[in-house]
Amino acid sequence: MIHTLSKIRVRYAETDRMDVVYHSNYLIWFETARIRMLDEIGIPYTEIEARGLLLPVLTVSAAYKSPARFDDRVDVHLYMREKPRARMSFEYEVKRGDTLLCTGTTTHGFMDTNGKGVRPPKDLVEMIEAAWEKDLTTEV
Repeated sequence: MIHTLSKIRVRYAETDRMDVVYHSNYLIWFETARIRMLDEIGIPYTEIEARGLLLPVLTVSAAYKSPARFDDRVDVHLYMREKPRARMSFEYEVKRGDTLLCTGTTTHGFMDTNGKGVRPPKDLVEMIEAAWEKDLTTEV
């Protein structure tokens, strides 16, 4: 398993009129965690695209448990529990301290620039396997 932790300070622009984080911002935080995870294991998303590969979102879900508010410090935990084949799946937990704010999942496919589904390159899979069981922490 790969686990990453991204620390985020809630910006005012991320809140709505009710003074809580607007629901779609959690999906942006999920993406932040994925991009950081790829950076940390040595395969930045820009490199993936330079190889002519894309990672479109195939499915996404989020369950909101408790609101985050302006200036909160939240932790976005990303878990990759299965090694990629034609798809990569991630689970997320957003927490403020011990309080669980949101859980979510995303599934991504590998695709070439013509929109055809492809398998991930062998070296990319090897880099993910090399990062297996490491904890990676980043701050945003």
